[in-house]
Amino acid sequence: MSEKKIGIIFGMESTFPPALVQRINDMKVPGVTAEFVKVGGVKMAVPSGYRVIIDRISHDIPFYRAYLKNAALSGTLVINNPFWWSADDKFFNYSLATKLGVAIPPTVVLPHNQHPPGTTDQSMRNLIFPLNWDEIFEYVGFPAFLKPYAGGGWKNVYKVHSADEFFHFYNQTGDQCMTLQRGVEFQEYFRCYVVGQEQVHVMQYDPRVPHHERYVKNPPPVGKALYDRVVKDALTLCRALGYDLNTVEFAVENGIPYAIDFMNPAPDADVNSVGPANFEWIVDAVAELAVKKAVSDESSVQELRWAAFLNGPQAKAAVAPKKKTVRKKKTAE
Repeated sequence: MSEKKIGIIFGMESTFPPALVQRINDMKVPGVTAEFVKVGGVKMAVPSGYRVIIDRISHDIPFYRAYLKNAALSGTLVINNPFWWSADDKFFNYSLATKLGVAIPPTVVLPHNQHPPGTTDQSMRNLIFPLNWDEIFEYVGFPAFLKPYAGGGWKNVYKVHSADEFFHFYNQTGDQCMTLQRGVEFQEYFRCYVVGQEQVHVMQYDPRVPHHERYVKNPPPVGKALYDRVVKDALTLCRALGYDLNTVEFAVENGIPYAIDFMNPAPDADVNSVGPANFEWIVDAVAELAVKKAVSDESSVQELRWAAFLNGPQAKAAVAPKKKTVRKKKTAE
């Protein structure tokens, strides 16, 4: 039996990567081992030596992204697909989600406040100037969130309650491309791990408190109808986008779960922030997914087929993963 190596490529994380390597190796699947990836200069079109690589850092390191694309070209299964992740952005995701019937607050993508490097006003000849700000504010409403169209980690996110507050922060965004999205006055908030486009772990979450306190301990029960819709929408989004590891966040207002953030292909999995029970769940789920892919006949060259989800039930059935036994859920810490 040929060796099926699983590699983990990561950055400053100190709890999830070693726990994942240990969990995979403790499974003792014949021919399957896990280790941290070691990489130097990357030769073009040369296989990486890994059947599966779990990517936790290439969004910050272009060198790693180039390495992973080359690895995928030569047969490595990368979690998550580095080609799609490179092309994706949150504004497109909001638009796609709306087409798929997932609730999204009104959202507008805005021109850069300052010209991107190497451009001038002559580069922006197609842009209406001045913008009809009243029309934009009427569509979105206040309060609203001004945030990068492809950002993450709550960086450069501003809550604004008026046009004056909006312009105060917008004028500080430089050449970033930003979105303005209606703020959901939520009664409940959920952050969901979605693994393998099959398993969903719903965690009650409060983004208003310090980071280490956001995962709610001893949460109250969630109504079945709301829970089922959150799970359904989370799966719909990740299956359409093709992410095998993601977190999807929902803010619930008047019983409607609005998908707020669902482009998190290297989601927080640190035991110190998510808590022991959530940590054990994500380690187990990702370990099982990585081993499943390692021993499969799956090809690394797959068409991105999110468009099929817009073409009705028959097309969806053709691309949706087969249902598997759902892992037993653990109570959030």
